[in-house]
Amino acid sequence: MKIKFGLLCAIIFISISCKKTGSTPAPPSQPDNYYNTAAGSSWNYHAVDNSGSTPAVDYTVTSTSRDSSINGKSYHVFNNSSGGNQYLNLSGNDYYEFDSLPAGLGAGAIERLYLKDNAAAGINWSQNLSVTIPGFPLQIPFTITNNIIEKDVMRTVSGTSYSNVIHVSTTISSSLVPTASLVTNIDSYYAPKYGLIENSSIVHLDFAGLVQDLDTKTTLESATLK
Repeated sequence: MKIKFGLLCAIIFISISCKKTGSTPAPPSQPDNYYNTAAGSSWNYHAVDNSGSTPAVDYTVTSTSRDSSINGKSYHVFNNSSGGNQYLNLSGNDYYEFDSLPAGLGAGAIERLYLKDNAAAGINWSQNLSVTIPGFPLQIPFTITNNIIEKDVMRTVSGTSYSNVIHVSTTISSSLVPTASLVTNIDSYYAPKYGLIENSSIVHLDFAGLVQDLDTKTTLESATLK
């Protein structure tokens, strides 16, 4: 499962000062997106496999100067030093990622709505998709459900404190796969201007001869924003 990333809400700066009568008030500051497309901006991540089956990986995501049209949306292109590109889109308050399916689930790709920055805590949304598992005769339906667990909280990651963080919990289920055969526990944290600052993903799938286990934690170590 790729590490996914997107960008978060804003710190509103309020200055209190004496003003002359009749002076024009300053316009209110606009919240920052959970998304940064400035060319040359970069994010350094550290990913750990808690199962111990693979070594830790450090990689860098860099914003390019290119966009790509996918499904009628303009996706900004980010380069991943571990290989390939990432594609992110912001439509109003909705954040999308166009991503390939995990290994073992075919060669397709999905457009995933991973964040709604105007949704209150407790709000959730779901997305249905069907995937082809090699060696299995039928497509398997899956439902991805995202839930806003916390909104506008503080989160310290790798020694850096972030404000106005949104915590999203994601579960994956299937009408054809027994609950005990598909266990997921995915938590993502997004901060203003930085996007994804932390993700932990636990996935266990044991169905129709396909066994996959994922237990990773990814943290933002540093970033250079343009």
